[in-house]
Amino acid sequence: MPAIAWREWMKAAVLREAGKPMTIENVQLDKPGPHEVLIRTAAAGLCHSDLSFVDGVYPTQMPIVLGHESAGIVEAVGSEVQTVKPGDHVVTCITAYCGHCNYCLGGRMSLCVSEDTVRSANEPSRISQNGNDLPQFLKLSSFAEQILTHEHAVVAIRRDMPLDRAAVIGCAVMTGFGAAVNTAGIRPGDTVAVIGCGGVGLPAINGAKIAGAGRIIAIDMSRGKEALARDFGATDFICAADGDPVEAVLELTGGGVRHALECVGRGATMSQSIMMVEPGGTATVVGAAPPSDMVNFPAFALLRERRLQGSYLGSNRFPIQIPQIIDLYMQGRLELDKMVTMRLALEEINKGFDAMRDGQVARAVIEFDH
Repeated sequence: MPAIAWREWMKAAVLREAGKPMTIENVQLDKPGPHEVLIRTAAAGLCHSDLSFVDGVYPTQMPIVLGHESAGIVEAVGSEVQTVKPGDHVVTCITAYCGHCNYCLGGRMSLCVSEDTVRSANEPSRISQNGNDLPQFLKLSSFAEQILTHEHAVVAIRRDMPLDRAAVIGCAVMTGFGAAVNTAGIRPGDTVAVIGCGGVGLPAINGAKIAGAGRIIAIDMSRGKEALARDFGATDFICAADGDPVEAVLELTGGGVRHALECVGRGATMSQSIMMVEPGGTATVVGAAPPSDMVNFPAFALLRERRLQGSYLGSNRFPIQIPQIIDLYMQGRLELDKMVTMRLALEEINKGFDAMRDGQVARAVIEFDH
């Protein structure tokens, strides 16, 4: 491969106004800095977090190139890069880590808040258009043919791993699987309820199964999700549209589950999660709710040592765990093939988000034709 595979422009999906379709435009990337990596994007997943910005649920500076769940091939590296090399297949992750702050040194890399992995204000932006700087979304902006990011936002993976499935690991799978295994710490024999059977909830179900959970109750508003949830490891299914899911869980289990994982991102379902755990149990909030949402539940629910906790990107240590997750997939223990239910070209990205709004897909993935 050439030492620097850099182009003056590339195609990207640009969001110019919330609530409006994205447009395919030409944008520019700067050349890699000392600790930066240039990646040829192979695949990028469409995440509900992206959709929240598209629909204006979360505010952001615009115009902007969204996208943060991706995989590709390293084309060039900066002079100080030590973790990857040109030709490596890589997965990206938004929890870029500095490696020297208190969170990183304490083993909580996903909480790193250092600015060392972004460019300073006196440096040129990584991404621009017609001479104007564009903000980089979550240090990646992967709805584009190339990605320029810090080396600590990527991890090299084995080359026999299909990149379309590898793409969804950096966010959806890491978030759901990690919440079950890392944050909740599910143990063999535990009873588990997972609220939401989408791109995050399904890996949470799968993670609970791999962790040895004795019973996994999947909960979703759509009865059509039952077969897929069972494919990922659910032993029971509750359609929340049929009645109160808390009452259903309490009746099924005779008193509640050891762990409830909320993978929807709504205050109402977060409130339900704490009410369906048994005394001494833990509710783990995995979904990202709108800023205005509130969690409301009776205070007495905490009296018998029930706990409510958050999980950010599955409390991951992604440079170690993403290769391990890929090994689980290659061994046939982690289900990814049925998770990617829609494949699109970059020009079809708005069609993918429409399908997400309608609840038609577990995960849609853009495949780039280079």
